[in-house]
Amino acid sequence: MSARLRCRFARCSSRTSAGQRVDRPGSRSGRLPVVAGYSPRVSSRPTPAPDPTVRAAVRTALSVSVATGLYGISFGALAVAAGLDLPQTMVLSLVMFSGGSQFAAVGVLGAGGAAGAVVATAGLLGARNGLYGVQVSGLLGARGWRRLLAAQLTIDESTAVGTAQPTLAAARAGFWWTGAGVFVLWNAFTLAGALLGDALGDPRRYGLDAAAAAAFLALLWPRLTGRDAAARTARWVALAAAGTALALTPVVPAGVPVLAAAVLAVVVGVLAPGDGTDAEVRGGAAVTPAAAHQASRSETDRKDPR
Repeated sequence: MSARLRCRFARCSSRTSAGQRVDRPGSRSGRLPVVAGYSPRVSSRPTPAPDPTVRAAVRTALSVSVATGLYGISFGALAVAAGLDLPQTMVLSLVMFSGGSQFAAVGVLGAGGAAGAVVATAGLLGARNGLYGVQVSGLLGARGWRRLLAAQLTIDESTAVGTAQPTLAAARAGFWWTGAGVFVLWNAFTLAGALLGDALGDPRRYGLDAAAAAAFLALLWPRLTGRDAAARTARWVALAAAGTALALTPVVPAGVPVLAAAVLAVVVGVLAPGDGTDAEVRGGAAVTPAAAHQASRSETDRKDPR
């Protein structure tokens, strides 16, 4: 070793504290380079345990997604039978993404209705999603492209699963998982129904038309069987909505009973006697719309201080 290299090595060694070692770049010692005055910090905080309410919401979302997605076979088969080709069927399912509106549109087309009647009928049925959007917007606190995505995924199933959860985190997980799951499976089974419609025959013989209704009843039933004020209000709302839909179905065009029942349900829910609060009690936990909105704003402020 030359005198110059020995000098440089001596100066480098003097800059490190006693007992510390500096590994050469590319060495295979498996140790991090040691620098004087630096000690790596290892976090001693335990990893938080998964939230059981979130896991329960995800399980519910997956089951509802499968039950609803299977019904897409019926739509695919009926759309092709009504005269739509495969690309038209898939575009309608991907863009409209509202089972009631899609079935109504195909029904009008199959009956020989004009384009204006198709748009009016489908739009009337789809108007209920606007009411859902008012409820879930404060719950999700989504902004930017997430807000656009949430609007596309705001359907009966995602709203029902999201609003049935006891915590804000579970509500958000339920909404997003249900919306995404139904979107993927609905369109996948729509494609299957359009391709295999003739071979499948009438999808109703498999009971697929009852799958979505059964899933909704399973979500609704626990909220009707309680003895608190929220359960009593829910029973009044359910009775008013069901009675309105049954009374109007024989005498008005398709879509009107659903929209009228939704509007009446909102009115009855507001006017029904309660406990003086706007809390929705679910399994012993109360989540108010105001609290959900405030939590969403607080989380957004932490991410974006502006």
